[in-house]
Amino acid sequence: MTIHQSRIITVSIDRDWREVYDFASIPENFQRWAAGLGRRFEKSGEDWIAEDPDGKPIRIRFSKPNEFGVLDHTVSAGGRETRNAMRVVPNGSGAEVMFTLLRAPEMTDEIFAADGAAVQRDLHALKALLER
Repeated sequence: MTIHQSRIITVSIDRDWREVYDFASIPENFQRWAAGLGRRFEKSGEDWIAEDPDGKPIRIRFSKPNEFGVLDHTVSAGGRETRNAMRVVPNGSGAEVMFTLLRAPEMTDEIFAADGAAVQRDLHALKALLER
């Protein structure tokens, strides 16, 4: 078994965690705050088809709605599948949103850092949207 470097990226949102989860668990809402994931989301069976930030097609499968705050999603692009672990948990009267970024073996330090910065921007966009 090979273990790769990981980084957990978080943001605190001043809103009830269930409201954060309810909004973030709707795939159509991802394009409103997750620019790093993609745009032009369209349902295709159990999956979603979207365009990545470079305009290339990607297939996304989101976890089913659940009571645990799980927002995991799998992205398939260019013959490669990436599993993304994401959670919304209570944090006092607000919420903590956590995304686990895993470093693929072929990622340079620069690409890993850029991916982390993109996830952080997306989570801050979610925060700004939900705290309005």
